[in-house]
Amino acid sequence: MELWLVFIIVFFAIFTQSVTGFGLALVSMPLLVTILGIQTAAPLVAFFGLIAEAILLAYYRRAFNLRVVWRLILASLFGIPLGVWALGNVDEAVVLTVLGLIVGGYALYALLNLRLPAISQPIWAYGAGFLAGVLGGAYIAAGPPIIIYGNARQWPPAEFKGNLQGFFLFNTMVIVGAHLLAGNYTLEVWRASLVAIPAVAAGIAAGLLLSKRLSAPLFRKIVLWLLIVLGVWLIVG
Repeated sequence: MELWLVFIIVFFAIFTQSVTGFGLALVSMPLLVTILGIQTAAPLVAFFGLIAEAILLAYYRRAFNLRVVWRLILASLFGIPLGVWALGNVDEAVVLTVLGLIVGGYALYALLNLRLPAISQPIWAYGAGFLAGVLGGAYIAAGPPIIIYGNARQWPPAEFKGNLQGFFLFNTMVIVGAHLLAGNYTLEVWRASLVAIPAVAAGIAAGLLLSKRLSAPLFRKIVLWLLIVLGVWLIVG
């Protein structure tokens, strides 16, 4: 196992999340699966994601609005077991291809800056939350449905970051529990976690320190182009 690569990948993913509010799983999963395999990468990302999201939510706590997120959290609880089951029972080539489509598709959506029709009915939260739960359970990639939902609901920028961190934290807590029950936390996962934890600390410190000095829109665009490359790589590789 190339543990130094794990450190670099986790650091960059956490740095991206700290600066832009997204990217922890979208950046880390495509890269980690290539060196660790999907069975190790998924529970690993859930574990260090839980730590990072708890710290980031504490930082953005004043912007978190539980009243607009609780439906998403509730619906995701029904999708997570299905995603964890798929991880252990669906052919890995299929799992990686779908992951590539999710990563590349979301990046393309974000780069095109598509304007979605505004939605006023919170009932859409149940569909977005369930889909996020499935994707979170299988790929720790619950972000795209929630980000698209938040855009359609026109959350203010500060609340957007806070709501994302709040949803991710509750969602990831359940995902970690599901992986524990499924016996997915192997010795290899815990060994990689020892490297991931200091990378999380370094990534958050660097991200919060530099977030006001970096051009967030430019950095976000660079990350999205990287995600398209990673998505294509997973699909054809």
